[in-house]
Amino acid sequence: MSALEKLGLKGLGSEVKHPSSERQNQTKDTYSFKWEKRDTYESDVVKSRHKAWLFEKYCDNDPDRLRQWLSCERKIILDVGCGSGFSSLLFFGDYLKHHDYLGIDISDAVNVAKKRFQEAGYPGDFLQMDLINLPIPDESIDIIFSEGVLHHTDCTEKSLKSLAKKLKLGGRFLFYIYGKKGVIREFTDDYIRECLRNMTDEEAWKALEPLTKLGIVLGELNIDLEIPEDIPFLGIRKGKVDIQRFFYWNVLKQFYHPEFSFNEMNHINFDWFRPLNCHRHTPEEIKDWCGKASLKIEHINVQEAGITVVAIRE
Repeated sequence: MSALEKLGLKGLGSEVKHPSSERQNQTKDTYSFKWEKRDTYESDVVKSRHKAWLFEKYCDNDPDRLRQWLSCERKIILDVGCGSGFSSLLFFGDYLKHHDYLGIDISDAVNVAKKRFQEAGYPGDFLQMDLINLPIPDESIDIIFSEGVLHHTDCTEKSLKSLAKKLKLGGRFLFYIYGKKGVIREFTDDYIRECLRNMTDEEAWKALEPLTKLGIVLGELNIDLEIPEDIPFLGIRKGKVDIQRFFYWNVLKQFYHPEFSFNEMNHINFDWFRPLNCHRHTPEEIKDWCGKASLKIEHINVQEAGITVVAIRE
């Protein structure tokens, strides 16, 4: 029996759409465009790096934690904002053969996800819909996985609380949310996002290429800076830091990795700057919202990029 059958949604159809705000519709179109560009994220190096990061964030580099979460009875895994299935295929892997997976996404990327699951030989159901309007019964899901999605909705807090109700008591919610950056970086990111606002997705992709080239130039300098003291009001920390990473965390995002292709790096920059819905939050906010949603935090990983949480529904 599939996830849709177990949830009583068998006759729902493969595509269900609900009205969204203008910002959410723009974000939806962004991810339809991005996930269609499969050659910009499917190389072995990109997948290897992302898989390692997933296990670092969610499992403290201990794959046995995932095995424990998925042991015993067959579970329903709800991937909220599945995109092309990129993260779930890497994180859950062969466990997908033994559990019931349902991927939902507001964008047309669900069609890419369905194809990629078929290519990988994994079963799965997919629905296109807004996560805030899910027809899934409350207390019916064993595991919710939402990797970098909730901050792309109109309201991160509302989305988190709405999804928490879908979990069974004792079920786990695994999610990652962008963290707030330094004041200059916050300003620059939003300024660039607004500059791209009235462009087409293709125009925005091209407009970000000079920024990606700057990231490469800075990365290839291979120079360390020694910051003598913290500068709290700018969010700058003391210590040794590579010059590219200094600009990356404190001035503007311009992703660089020496093993990535130019388009792979541009893909990551596009992912950040293009969607109008791109909220950033603090660990304190996330902890407060989890408490209000009856979610007990089992594990939290706070990095400069964002906050990763594994929480249990109480």
